[in-house]
Amino acid sequence: MHKRARQVITTALAGTTLAAGAATAAHASVIPQAPSSAASSRTLPAIPRDTTRPAPAPVSLDPVSLGAAFNATLRKAYEDIKKAAYLPYGVATATSFWDAETASGKPMRYRTIASPYWPLGTKVRITYKGKSAIGVVEDFGPAEWAVAQHDIPAIVDLSEKMMADLTGVASNSVHVRFHVLKWGKGGVYRHSGTGYALAMGRR
Repeated sequence: MHKRARQVITTALAGTTLAAGAATAAHASVIPQAPSSAASSRTLPAIPRDTTRPAPAPVSLDPVSLGAAFNATLRKAYEDIKKAAYLPYGVATATSFWDAETASGKPMRYRTIASPYWPLGTKVRITYKGKSAIGVVEDFGPAEWAVAQHDIPAIVDLSEKMMADLTGVASNSVHVRFHVLKWGKGGVYRHSGTGYALAMGRR
């Protein structure tokens, strides 16, 4: 948690520094530069003023503005952390399947995964022995009896192609690490049952 807090503060400071740097550069660009000693010894032609373009607005570099920029960046970073904290992760059993049709109506493919608890369209990272693949929930399953028959609930079905890529065997049942990356907006098959708490990240 301390590491995450340091990352938030570092991000906020970086954002504020960039804002201050950009403001300083913009401010400097509207300040007329004094002529060099060589140029001052001769008369330079007058540069006509472009009256069609409005003069740049003055840039404020006061501490209140910088503090507001810092706080806004810090709040955004904190909100991002809160959103990430609500995305479930953990260890589950993964089984494999291959169907001609999926509940989403999309054709079966490498990245197709199924879950009885995650909404269709949910993006999930699956990791097995250090190797990862990202799947999208496009079907429902496994069935309740299949979920419950494993020592750790089988809350996710991987396409046989993904299972073969991760484990070397297309039809398999293994323990994997899962991390929901983004919630989908499609339908959900079940809102309770064996492994539901695990799927929702409730420990």
